[in-house]
Amino acid sequence: MTGRLIHTGQVVLDLVMRVPELPVPGGDVMASSMDFLPGGGFNVMAAAARAGANVLYAGLHGTGGFADLVRAAMTAEGITLAHAPSAEGGTGIVVAMVRDDGERTFVTGPGAEGRMPPGLLDAITPTGQDVVYVTGYSLLHETNAKALLEWLPRTGEATVLFDPGPLAGKIPAAELAAVLAHVDILSCSATEAKIVETSDVEVLIVREGSAGCRVVHGGHNVTVPGFPVTTVDTNGAGDAHCGVLAAELMAGTGLLEAARRANAAAAIAVTRHGPATSPTRSELDAFLG
Repeated sequence: MTGRLIHTGQVVLDLVMRVPELPVPGGDVMASSMDFLPGGGFNVMAAAARAGANVLYAGLHGTGGFADLVRAAMTAEGITLAHAPSAEGGTGIVVAMVRDDGERTFVTGPGAEGRMPPGLLDAITPTGQDVVYVTGYSLLHETNAKALLEWLPRTGEATVLFDPGPLAGKIPAAELAAVLAHVDILSCSATEAKIVETSDVEVLIVREGSAGCRVVHGGHNVTVPGFPVTTVDTNGAGDAHCGVLAAELMAGTGLLEAARRANAAAAIAVTRHGPATSPTRSELDAFLG
């Protein structure tokens, strides 16, 4: 692969707790397990790197023990960091509560990664072989949104892949429209597709869980089937799908086959506990037979 996945989002530390059910207001539940794991943008980048892509993290990372953990994890995956640690503080935390049926609920506390200063992305010049990944979470941070929107018009011939995320309905309309003007591929859940304007996007991929995904492109609406597996944890499945999709496109794989391989990666990911559970390329090849 000659291109890079340039990730403009946020890497955080996930506090993952497995719970039998979510607590009621004023209540409490006992978690059966608890782990600190790198998450957020790390999941997409790890998926792409394991699939063979060169990956550049263009976002911020802070100081302190949590930031050290996420930097070590990125280094272990072969991810290049575009910037030195920021003095804006520590790395943010996401509390991820995962029920026994695999469904998850998040509470996010932003850190330095949510305080991108103007001009931070100026030194990064994408090429036509690159995929620029944009997350809707960036548009919920005022400074990140400003820096991103100033830089996106300069991405040239790079492919811009946008995942609005579960908080799509919270993104300010003006910022969302400004980003969509530069998007080549919109990848989202079925719920998010009902919120985000998709009519002018060149390629729309609607992720539909175990059913696979729908690819809308060039007037065609094609269902790419999923793979039946036993789900233990859905945390990071959409990230695995996006990361592997990007890696496959950079490798020259056709859009529908890239979507099929992304479906397979997501299927493997949900059989494993943890947010960054996307397979390696060899594991994916073995799964597909």
